[in-house]
Amino acid sequence: MAITRRSILAHGASALAAGITLTHLAPLARAQPPGGAGGGYLVGCGIADVTGAVAGQGIMGYSDLEQVAEGLLSRCWARAYIIVDQATGDRIAFVTADIACLFQSVHLAVMARLAERFGDLYTERNVNLNATHNHNSCGGTAREYGYSLAAYGFQQNSHEAEVNGIVAAIAAAHDRLAPGTVLLGRSELHDASANRSRVAFDLNPAQDKAEFPDGIDPAVTVMRIRQGGKDIGVISWFATHGTSLTDRNRLISVDNKGYASYRWEHDEMGVRYRDGQPGFIAAFAQTNPGDMTPNLGLGHFHPNGPTEDNRVNCALIGERQFLASRTAFDSASAMTSGGVDAALRYIDLSDITVDGAYTPDGQTARTTPAMMGASAMATSSEDNSRSQLAFLYEGEQNPLGPALGGVDAPIEQWIRDAQAPKLIGVPLGIMPPRPWNPQILAIQIMRIGDLVLAAGPAEYTIVAGLRIRRIVARALGVPVENVLMQGYSNGYSGYVVTPEEYVSQQYEGGETLYGRWTLPAYMQEFDHLARAVAARAALGRGPAPLDWTSGPQPSALPALPPDVPVLGRQFGDTITQPQPAYQPGQTVTIEFAGAHPNNDFHTGGTYFEIQRTTGGSWAGEFDDNDWCTEMHWSRPAGQPAASVIRIQWTIPDAIGPGRYRIRYSGDARDLSGATTPITGLSPEFDVG
Repeated sequence: MAITRRSILAHGASALAAGITLTHLAPLARAQPPGGAGGGYLVGCGIADVTGAVAGQGIMGYSDLEQVAEGLLSRCWARAYIIVDQATGDRIAFVTADIACLFQSVHLAVMARLAERFGDLYTERNVNLNATHNHNSCGGTAREYGYSLAAYGFQQNSHEAEVNGIVAAIAAAHDRLAPGTVLLGRSELHDASANRSRVAFDLNPAQDKAEFPDGIDPAVTVMRIRQGGKDIGVISWFATHGTSLTDRNRLISVDNKGYASYRWEHDEMGVRYRDGQPGFIAAFAQTNPGDMTPNLGLGHFHPNGPTEDNRVNCALIGERQFLASRTAFDSASAMTSGGVDAALRYIDLSDITVDGAYTPDGQTARTTPAMMGASAMATSSEDNSRSQLAFLYEGEQNPLGPALGGVDAPIEQWIRDAQAPKLIGVPLGIMPPRPWNPQILAIQIMRIGDLVLAAGPAEYTIVAGLRIRRIVARALGVPVENVLMQGYSNGYSGYVVTPEEYVSQQYEGGETLYGRWTLPAYMQEFDHLARAVAARAALGRGPAPLDWTSGPQPSALPALPPDVPVLGRQFGDTITQPQPAYQPGQTVTIEFAGAHPNNDFHTGGTYFEIQRTTGGSWAGEFDDNDWCTEMHWSRPAGQPAASVIRIQWTIPDAIGPGRYRIRYSGDARDLSGATTPITGLSPEFDVG
């Protein structure tokens, strides 16, 4: 008998494929005590620096070869949360990192390090790693060619910075486990996102569009984490892209979600990031923002909004997320069920036969190896300031169609059929010497009390996310509002749009790599996994992902020369002097004869301090993680081994009068590769 959606839902686990192994697992949901205290947990939070190279390496996010890092606006962090069910001993670890994508090669490396350190305590089953998807983090961290070549190839130092930082954050959360409670809160946010692909969204059925009257997903979901009577952390989920800072930005940063974290941690809770593990950690995670942009003006290759200043936009969108999350946090209450649970399975997205129960037309379909479309190569006109290839633009009808026929023609007909109407630009899945992006990827279901995360390794549009959420909610017998689509998880593989949206071949459809039926394939596999969770059955790990550590790792970046000071100067000399006095709101600009920042990332530390004298001693007031400071790196003309470090401090309005100076800390590397710390102190100046 053919399997239909009705039979699947009616018979639950009985329709699962043969070979399922029953295992002794904890109950799916443990009832809370009367009144729902939200307790019965051990909870812990941790944070660690994942900032890689801030100079001379590509920036990840826009895949723009011209966007090469030239300094630092704010450091990137991994925020980890561990929740342990004291009744069963089961646990989950949830990590949000201030990076563009959580690549599979990074995920696998983190899992290997966790196994070395913790044995089988934290595994791919019960650990979720995800990214905020800011478009300003270090590039070259992926071993997957499709994502490293846009940053001039794989960069081991930045890769290690992400892996080490994520592991350190989890370890810190583990070390701080103590009895606590977990509460859930909700609110809505209507002025921090807009639908950048409305033409595609409008092709969806009326019942789907009715869920999003404004074409956006306004849901803000907050998990409030406490130890005793003290708040120690929060996770806030909301769908909007990390593209407030445009592709013209050259400073490593964390975009709007990172700004929201800084507002809550630093400004609200007084966190000082170099003082050890803070008492409160705030993560702003993604859900399904594939078609959600923070650029409310929806400018065509001129992204703007709420203002024309992208730095102001970043702060405004971050502030709005912070305030909406604060509202949900303040009203958070105990959940009706307790406990935690998790399941993970790898699926081969290059070759899935999809039952008609999951396709809009009821016909069997299939996926293909990854194929990037011409519209994806053209980039999103709403979030990029210019097209990467001026002769391409997103949309079904593309003027380069005849020219790309030579690329499209050698691809097998069945692939072209399953990818239609996409105009194939780059056949990523069949490129030598191995696929240029992952084909075998993990899907995961993670439950914390009432809240369920359907976690996938892609950027899901709001309707694509809705369809997966519905499938998971039905299988688990929970309200759909209790299921979130946790995108950017445990790997990265482009976008996922609905089959209806796919037809218009906007940017998102062009980067839905496995063809028009990618979403139905995810729906089918999430349904299998969710029903296995509901039945307390194990589907097994599935096919093994590719070992990305094997094979060549090309890099187009030349080796850095040994450092020499700027001509006529010594290391640490002040080249550009400050004025004698400044007023709040003005910007102090000082340049030092420095060294290349990549010689030492100053992980968990800083490249500089804004110092103030009090009682004859100097103390740091601000550093390279504060939003009022910037560090710029450059080579002087004709001096390919010298570095100029420019530090800018825009004086906050609320700062008190005093005597200040800037202290620069660098590391000069000699011909042998050894580094020597260098220091520069600016002349003193008054703020008045």
